[in-house]
Amino acid sequence: MLIARRFSLSRVKMLGLLDKIEAATDAAKSLYVPFGRSVSEVENLLIKVFGPQDIPQDLVELAANSKTGATLFWGSPRKYLVLPPFPIAEEHFADGYDVAPLRSLLKHDFRLALALVRLGAYAVGICQGENIISSKVGTGLVHARHKKGGSSQQRFQRHREKQIEYFLTRVCTHVREQFEPYSHALDYIVYGGAWTTILSLRKRCSFLHQFDDRTLPPLLNIPEPRKVVLEAAISQVWSSIVTEWHDNEDPD
Repeated sequence: MLIARRFSLSRVKMLGLLDKIEAATDAAKSLYVPFGRSVSEVENLLIKVFGPQDIPQDLVELAANSKTGATLFWGSPRKYLVLPPFPIAEEHFADGYDVAPLRSLLKHDFRLALALVRLGAYAVGICQGENIISSKVGTGLVHARHKKGGSSQQRFQRHREKQIEYFLTRVCTHVREQFEPYSHALDYIVYGGAWTTILSLRKRCSFLHQFDDRTLPPLLNIPEPRKVVLEAAISQVWSSIVTEWHDNEDPD
């Protein structure tokens, strides 16, 4: 019976795990699944590569639902599924533990744009690899929702909507100031914060639409954006999600 555990690894720790996997001498196969494959396509690909054997159903679903594709290292006693931080573009299969394509992906210093926003606070920045090269962090006045009813509430709500409109317009201005000098050289953009606020920003800030084909999955567990939060978000963007299966007892 296969026992699974799932964890997140930073860029450095993921590269360390790849070194460990590569050093293993047991028989294995490696498979790189590009992003955008359906569940049935992933299932057929696994059968094609690994033959008719018991494949964990959650493996199929994780690989198919990943917005960046998946890498599978299938050996004994350990089996790994890696959801990388950046998209896998090409299908690849190899005998043994072929970590080279994933290592190359993780070692490339992508140029990233981050836009973190919650009502009343924002942090936008450009980073090369994991290093911030330009950023802007700020706040804006947006009152909390008014709980009282009647005409007073309606006036307050109209006032609050204008505050939100002004705040998002300011954020869009700072986004443009930060992103525009690098717009043609950006590899990916990442949004973070409150999803409804992100959607409102994107609706109001048409400048951002040019990056729609370079958008990574959003970071929705971001607290109130500040400089330290922006720095932590960059590390999170670079992290890989790993699922490890092993037989019953941990062989280590």
